[in-house]
Amino acid sequence: MQVQQQGWRERWRGRLQALGPGILMATAAIGGSHLVASTQAGALYGWQLIWLILLVNILKYPFFRFGVQYTLQHNESLLQGYQRKGKAYFYSFIGLNIIAAVVNTAGVLLLTASLLHYALPWPVAVPLLCALILAVCLVILLLGHYRALDKVAKLIMLLLTVATVAAVIIAVSNGSNAPADFAGPSPWQLVSLGFLVALMGWMPAPIEISAISSLWLKAKLRQQTISREQGLFDFNLGYWLTAALALVFVSLGALVQYGSEQDIAMAGAAFAQQLIGMYASTIGDWARPLVALIAFLCMFGTTITVLDGYARTLNESCTLLGWQQPDNRASLSGWLLLQAASGMALILFFQAALGPLLTFAMTLAFLTTPVFAWLNYSLMTGKGDMGLSWPLKLLSWAGLLYLTGFALLFLAWFSGLLS
Repeated sequence: MQVQQQGWRERWRGRLQALGPGILMATAAIGGSHLVASTQAGALYGWQLIWLILLVNILKYPFFRFGVQYTLQHNESLLQGYQRKGKAYFYSFIGLNIIAAVVNTAGVLLLTASLLHYALPWPVAVPLLCALILAVCLVILLLGHYRALDKVAKLIMLLLTVATVAAVIIAVSNGSNAPADFAGPSPWQLVSLGFLVALMGWMPAPIEISAISSLWLKAKLRQQTISREQGLFDFNLGYWLTAALALVFVSLGALVQYGSEQDIAMAGAAFAQQLIGMYASTIGDWARPLVALIAFLCMFGTTITVLDGYARTLNESCTLLGWQQPDNRASLSGWLLLQAASGMALILFFQAALGPLLTFAMTLAFLTTPVFAWLNYSLMTGKGDMGLSWPLKLLSWAGLLYLTGFALLFLAWFSGLLS
């Protein structure tokens, strides 16, 4: 019995020590897609979209998992797999990744600065706050890189999870604010298709996060040995925590803001401020500064992980193209600085149009999801199936059919074939 207990303790100790890449993925995901889009879904449509959000998380699961599983079994990143698959796939990923890196960096940075602007007792220009936040992120990443990122992400996820779950529990006990006879709009009409596609595009995260997760895992593997079981435990914990929090944010919007007389702000920064008001009205006005701080930390975590993750993919892409030596920390720092400067430039020159740019990025993420989802699946099945179970294969095919079908529906609607 004692031997069994020791074995159980060792197994869990190993799992906890392996935590990192999955938590980083969750921290990167819980930004625009959760803090804003999920809560907007609940505020606009009540409980009507909760099953859609759950379904998308389930159907995308295999393709995010394959990024981790591929790296664990071959000790190489997904980008190396893309390159081996063919130049067209590899160059397509690089092109889309560059667009996503710049637009997403600008979007999450502006949202983070807007939350801090709202929380500060004195007015400070948002672009200045963007520059200050960016400087702090760069100092953390340039001095500590993966180790510092790992520790910051775990703390932020803990604080956000506790605060959000507490807010929803209190909201449930208070009951819904919507009048009993309130009849909200239906999301099941063509006019809502743009919102649904943007919501699903970043739910739980853009598909390129699967490639970023494989690079984070490679960084973790340089520090310690991680077994397949430990790596998948870390991934599953981060992924399903992300999915659960998406449902929690939908519930918060449905319970607190759905059916209220207040107009729902659709711009990310304006809605994030409304979100802080929702927390405060649920928990109590005394909690407004605390909630503002936690919401800011959530977006700060997203900003720092987005900066690190996309810089790693850009750096790895150039290494695979033969433009630089592998494991070159100086080049990684260079890409990090270039990405940060590009995101800041986008904020300064296109601040008024950043909302539409983010929506474009979310929509593009959804339209490219079927392509890279299939690519991830083909990498896993191209080397003797690599231990994929039949349920996972069936879920993969269901996900591919659903994602492809919805993407074609959106393209038909956008081109005017549907009216």
